[in-house]
Amino acid sequence: MPTPIQAQRLWAPFAALLLVTTACAPVVNVEPAVDAANPTCAEVMVALPPQVAENEQRETNSQATSAWGDPSKVVLRCGVEVPGPTTDPCVSVNDVDWVLQEGDTAWTATTYGRDPAVEVLFNPDEVASSTVLVELGGPVSAIEQTRECISLSDQLDLPANG
Repeated sequence: MPTPIQAQRLWAPFAALLLVTTACAPVVNVEPAVDAANPTCAEVMVALPPQVAENEQRETNSQATSAWGDPSKVVLRCGVEVPGPTTDPCVSVNDVDWVLQEGDTAWTATTYGRDPAVEVLFNPDEVASSTVLVELGGPVSAIEQTRECISLSDQLDLPANG
């Protein structure tokens, strides 16, 4: 059995290799949201999965943010402005409502009816929106939902096909 000093010498090269390996992936620069310091965002952040859409989580440089993939395929910010009523599409995935905005190169999904709101940016050509929203829905559920998406037919109490 090696002495503590011998064990230290054996593990030193591995520790150095670990430091070099982790230093290879640069920190992702993400602008923090206005309400990033909201304590509820901390609950979301600690529950985030280490992988989203088969992309590894990376370190970011600001509070209440996360990114997955190298280069980043999915970026999350907690504490963004809470969306009000909108005509943008709203989808419910596993009891989490998301307002979707399609951009030229990326889509933005923002939680609806939760304060603080969580924003997720992703390119639907590189990762499936259904996968991203399912995998991030659990952590986002730490924020209580106080409103739900409704359709015009719900509001007007119209029959579903009429």
